Amino acid sequence: MNKKILTIAMALALPLTVAAMPGAEKEGYEGGYRHGNKMERMTKELDLTEEQKTKMETLFKEQHEKYKTIHEETRTRMKEILTPEQMTKMDEMKKRHHEKWKQKKGAQKQEKGAETQE
Repeated sequence: MNKKILTIAMALALPLTVAAMPGAEKEGYEGGYRHGNKMERMTKELDLTEEQKTKMETLFKEQHEKYKTIHEETRTRMKEILTPEQMTKMDEMKKRHHEKWKQKKGAQKQEKGAETQE
């Protein structure tokens, strides 16, 4: 049973992989998908044309929608499998995982800030 719960928790973490995609920074938010500085950096470093930039943005938005759909489908199926009590525990596990991730990301930003000041 624990293996099943762990597997389901990992499936819920799948949308977090969106954060690893180019454009996943919080600085900007457009059309339901986070872009910001990473898209600008990609445009500059790869010397993208406006047409390429538009196509890349569209691709990232499509991918985001796919991840969102998978996440929603997974959650619906989990509700069919788990008891309400287990679902509550799963939500708590997810929240703890997300908080740890945020703390880790915050620590990494602080380290980067300290490095640039040196």
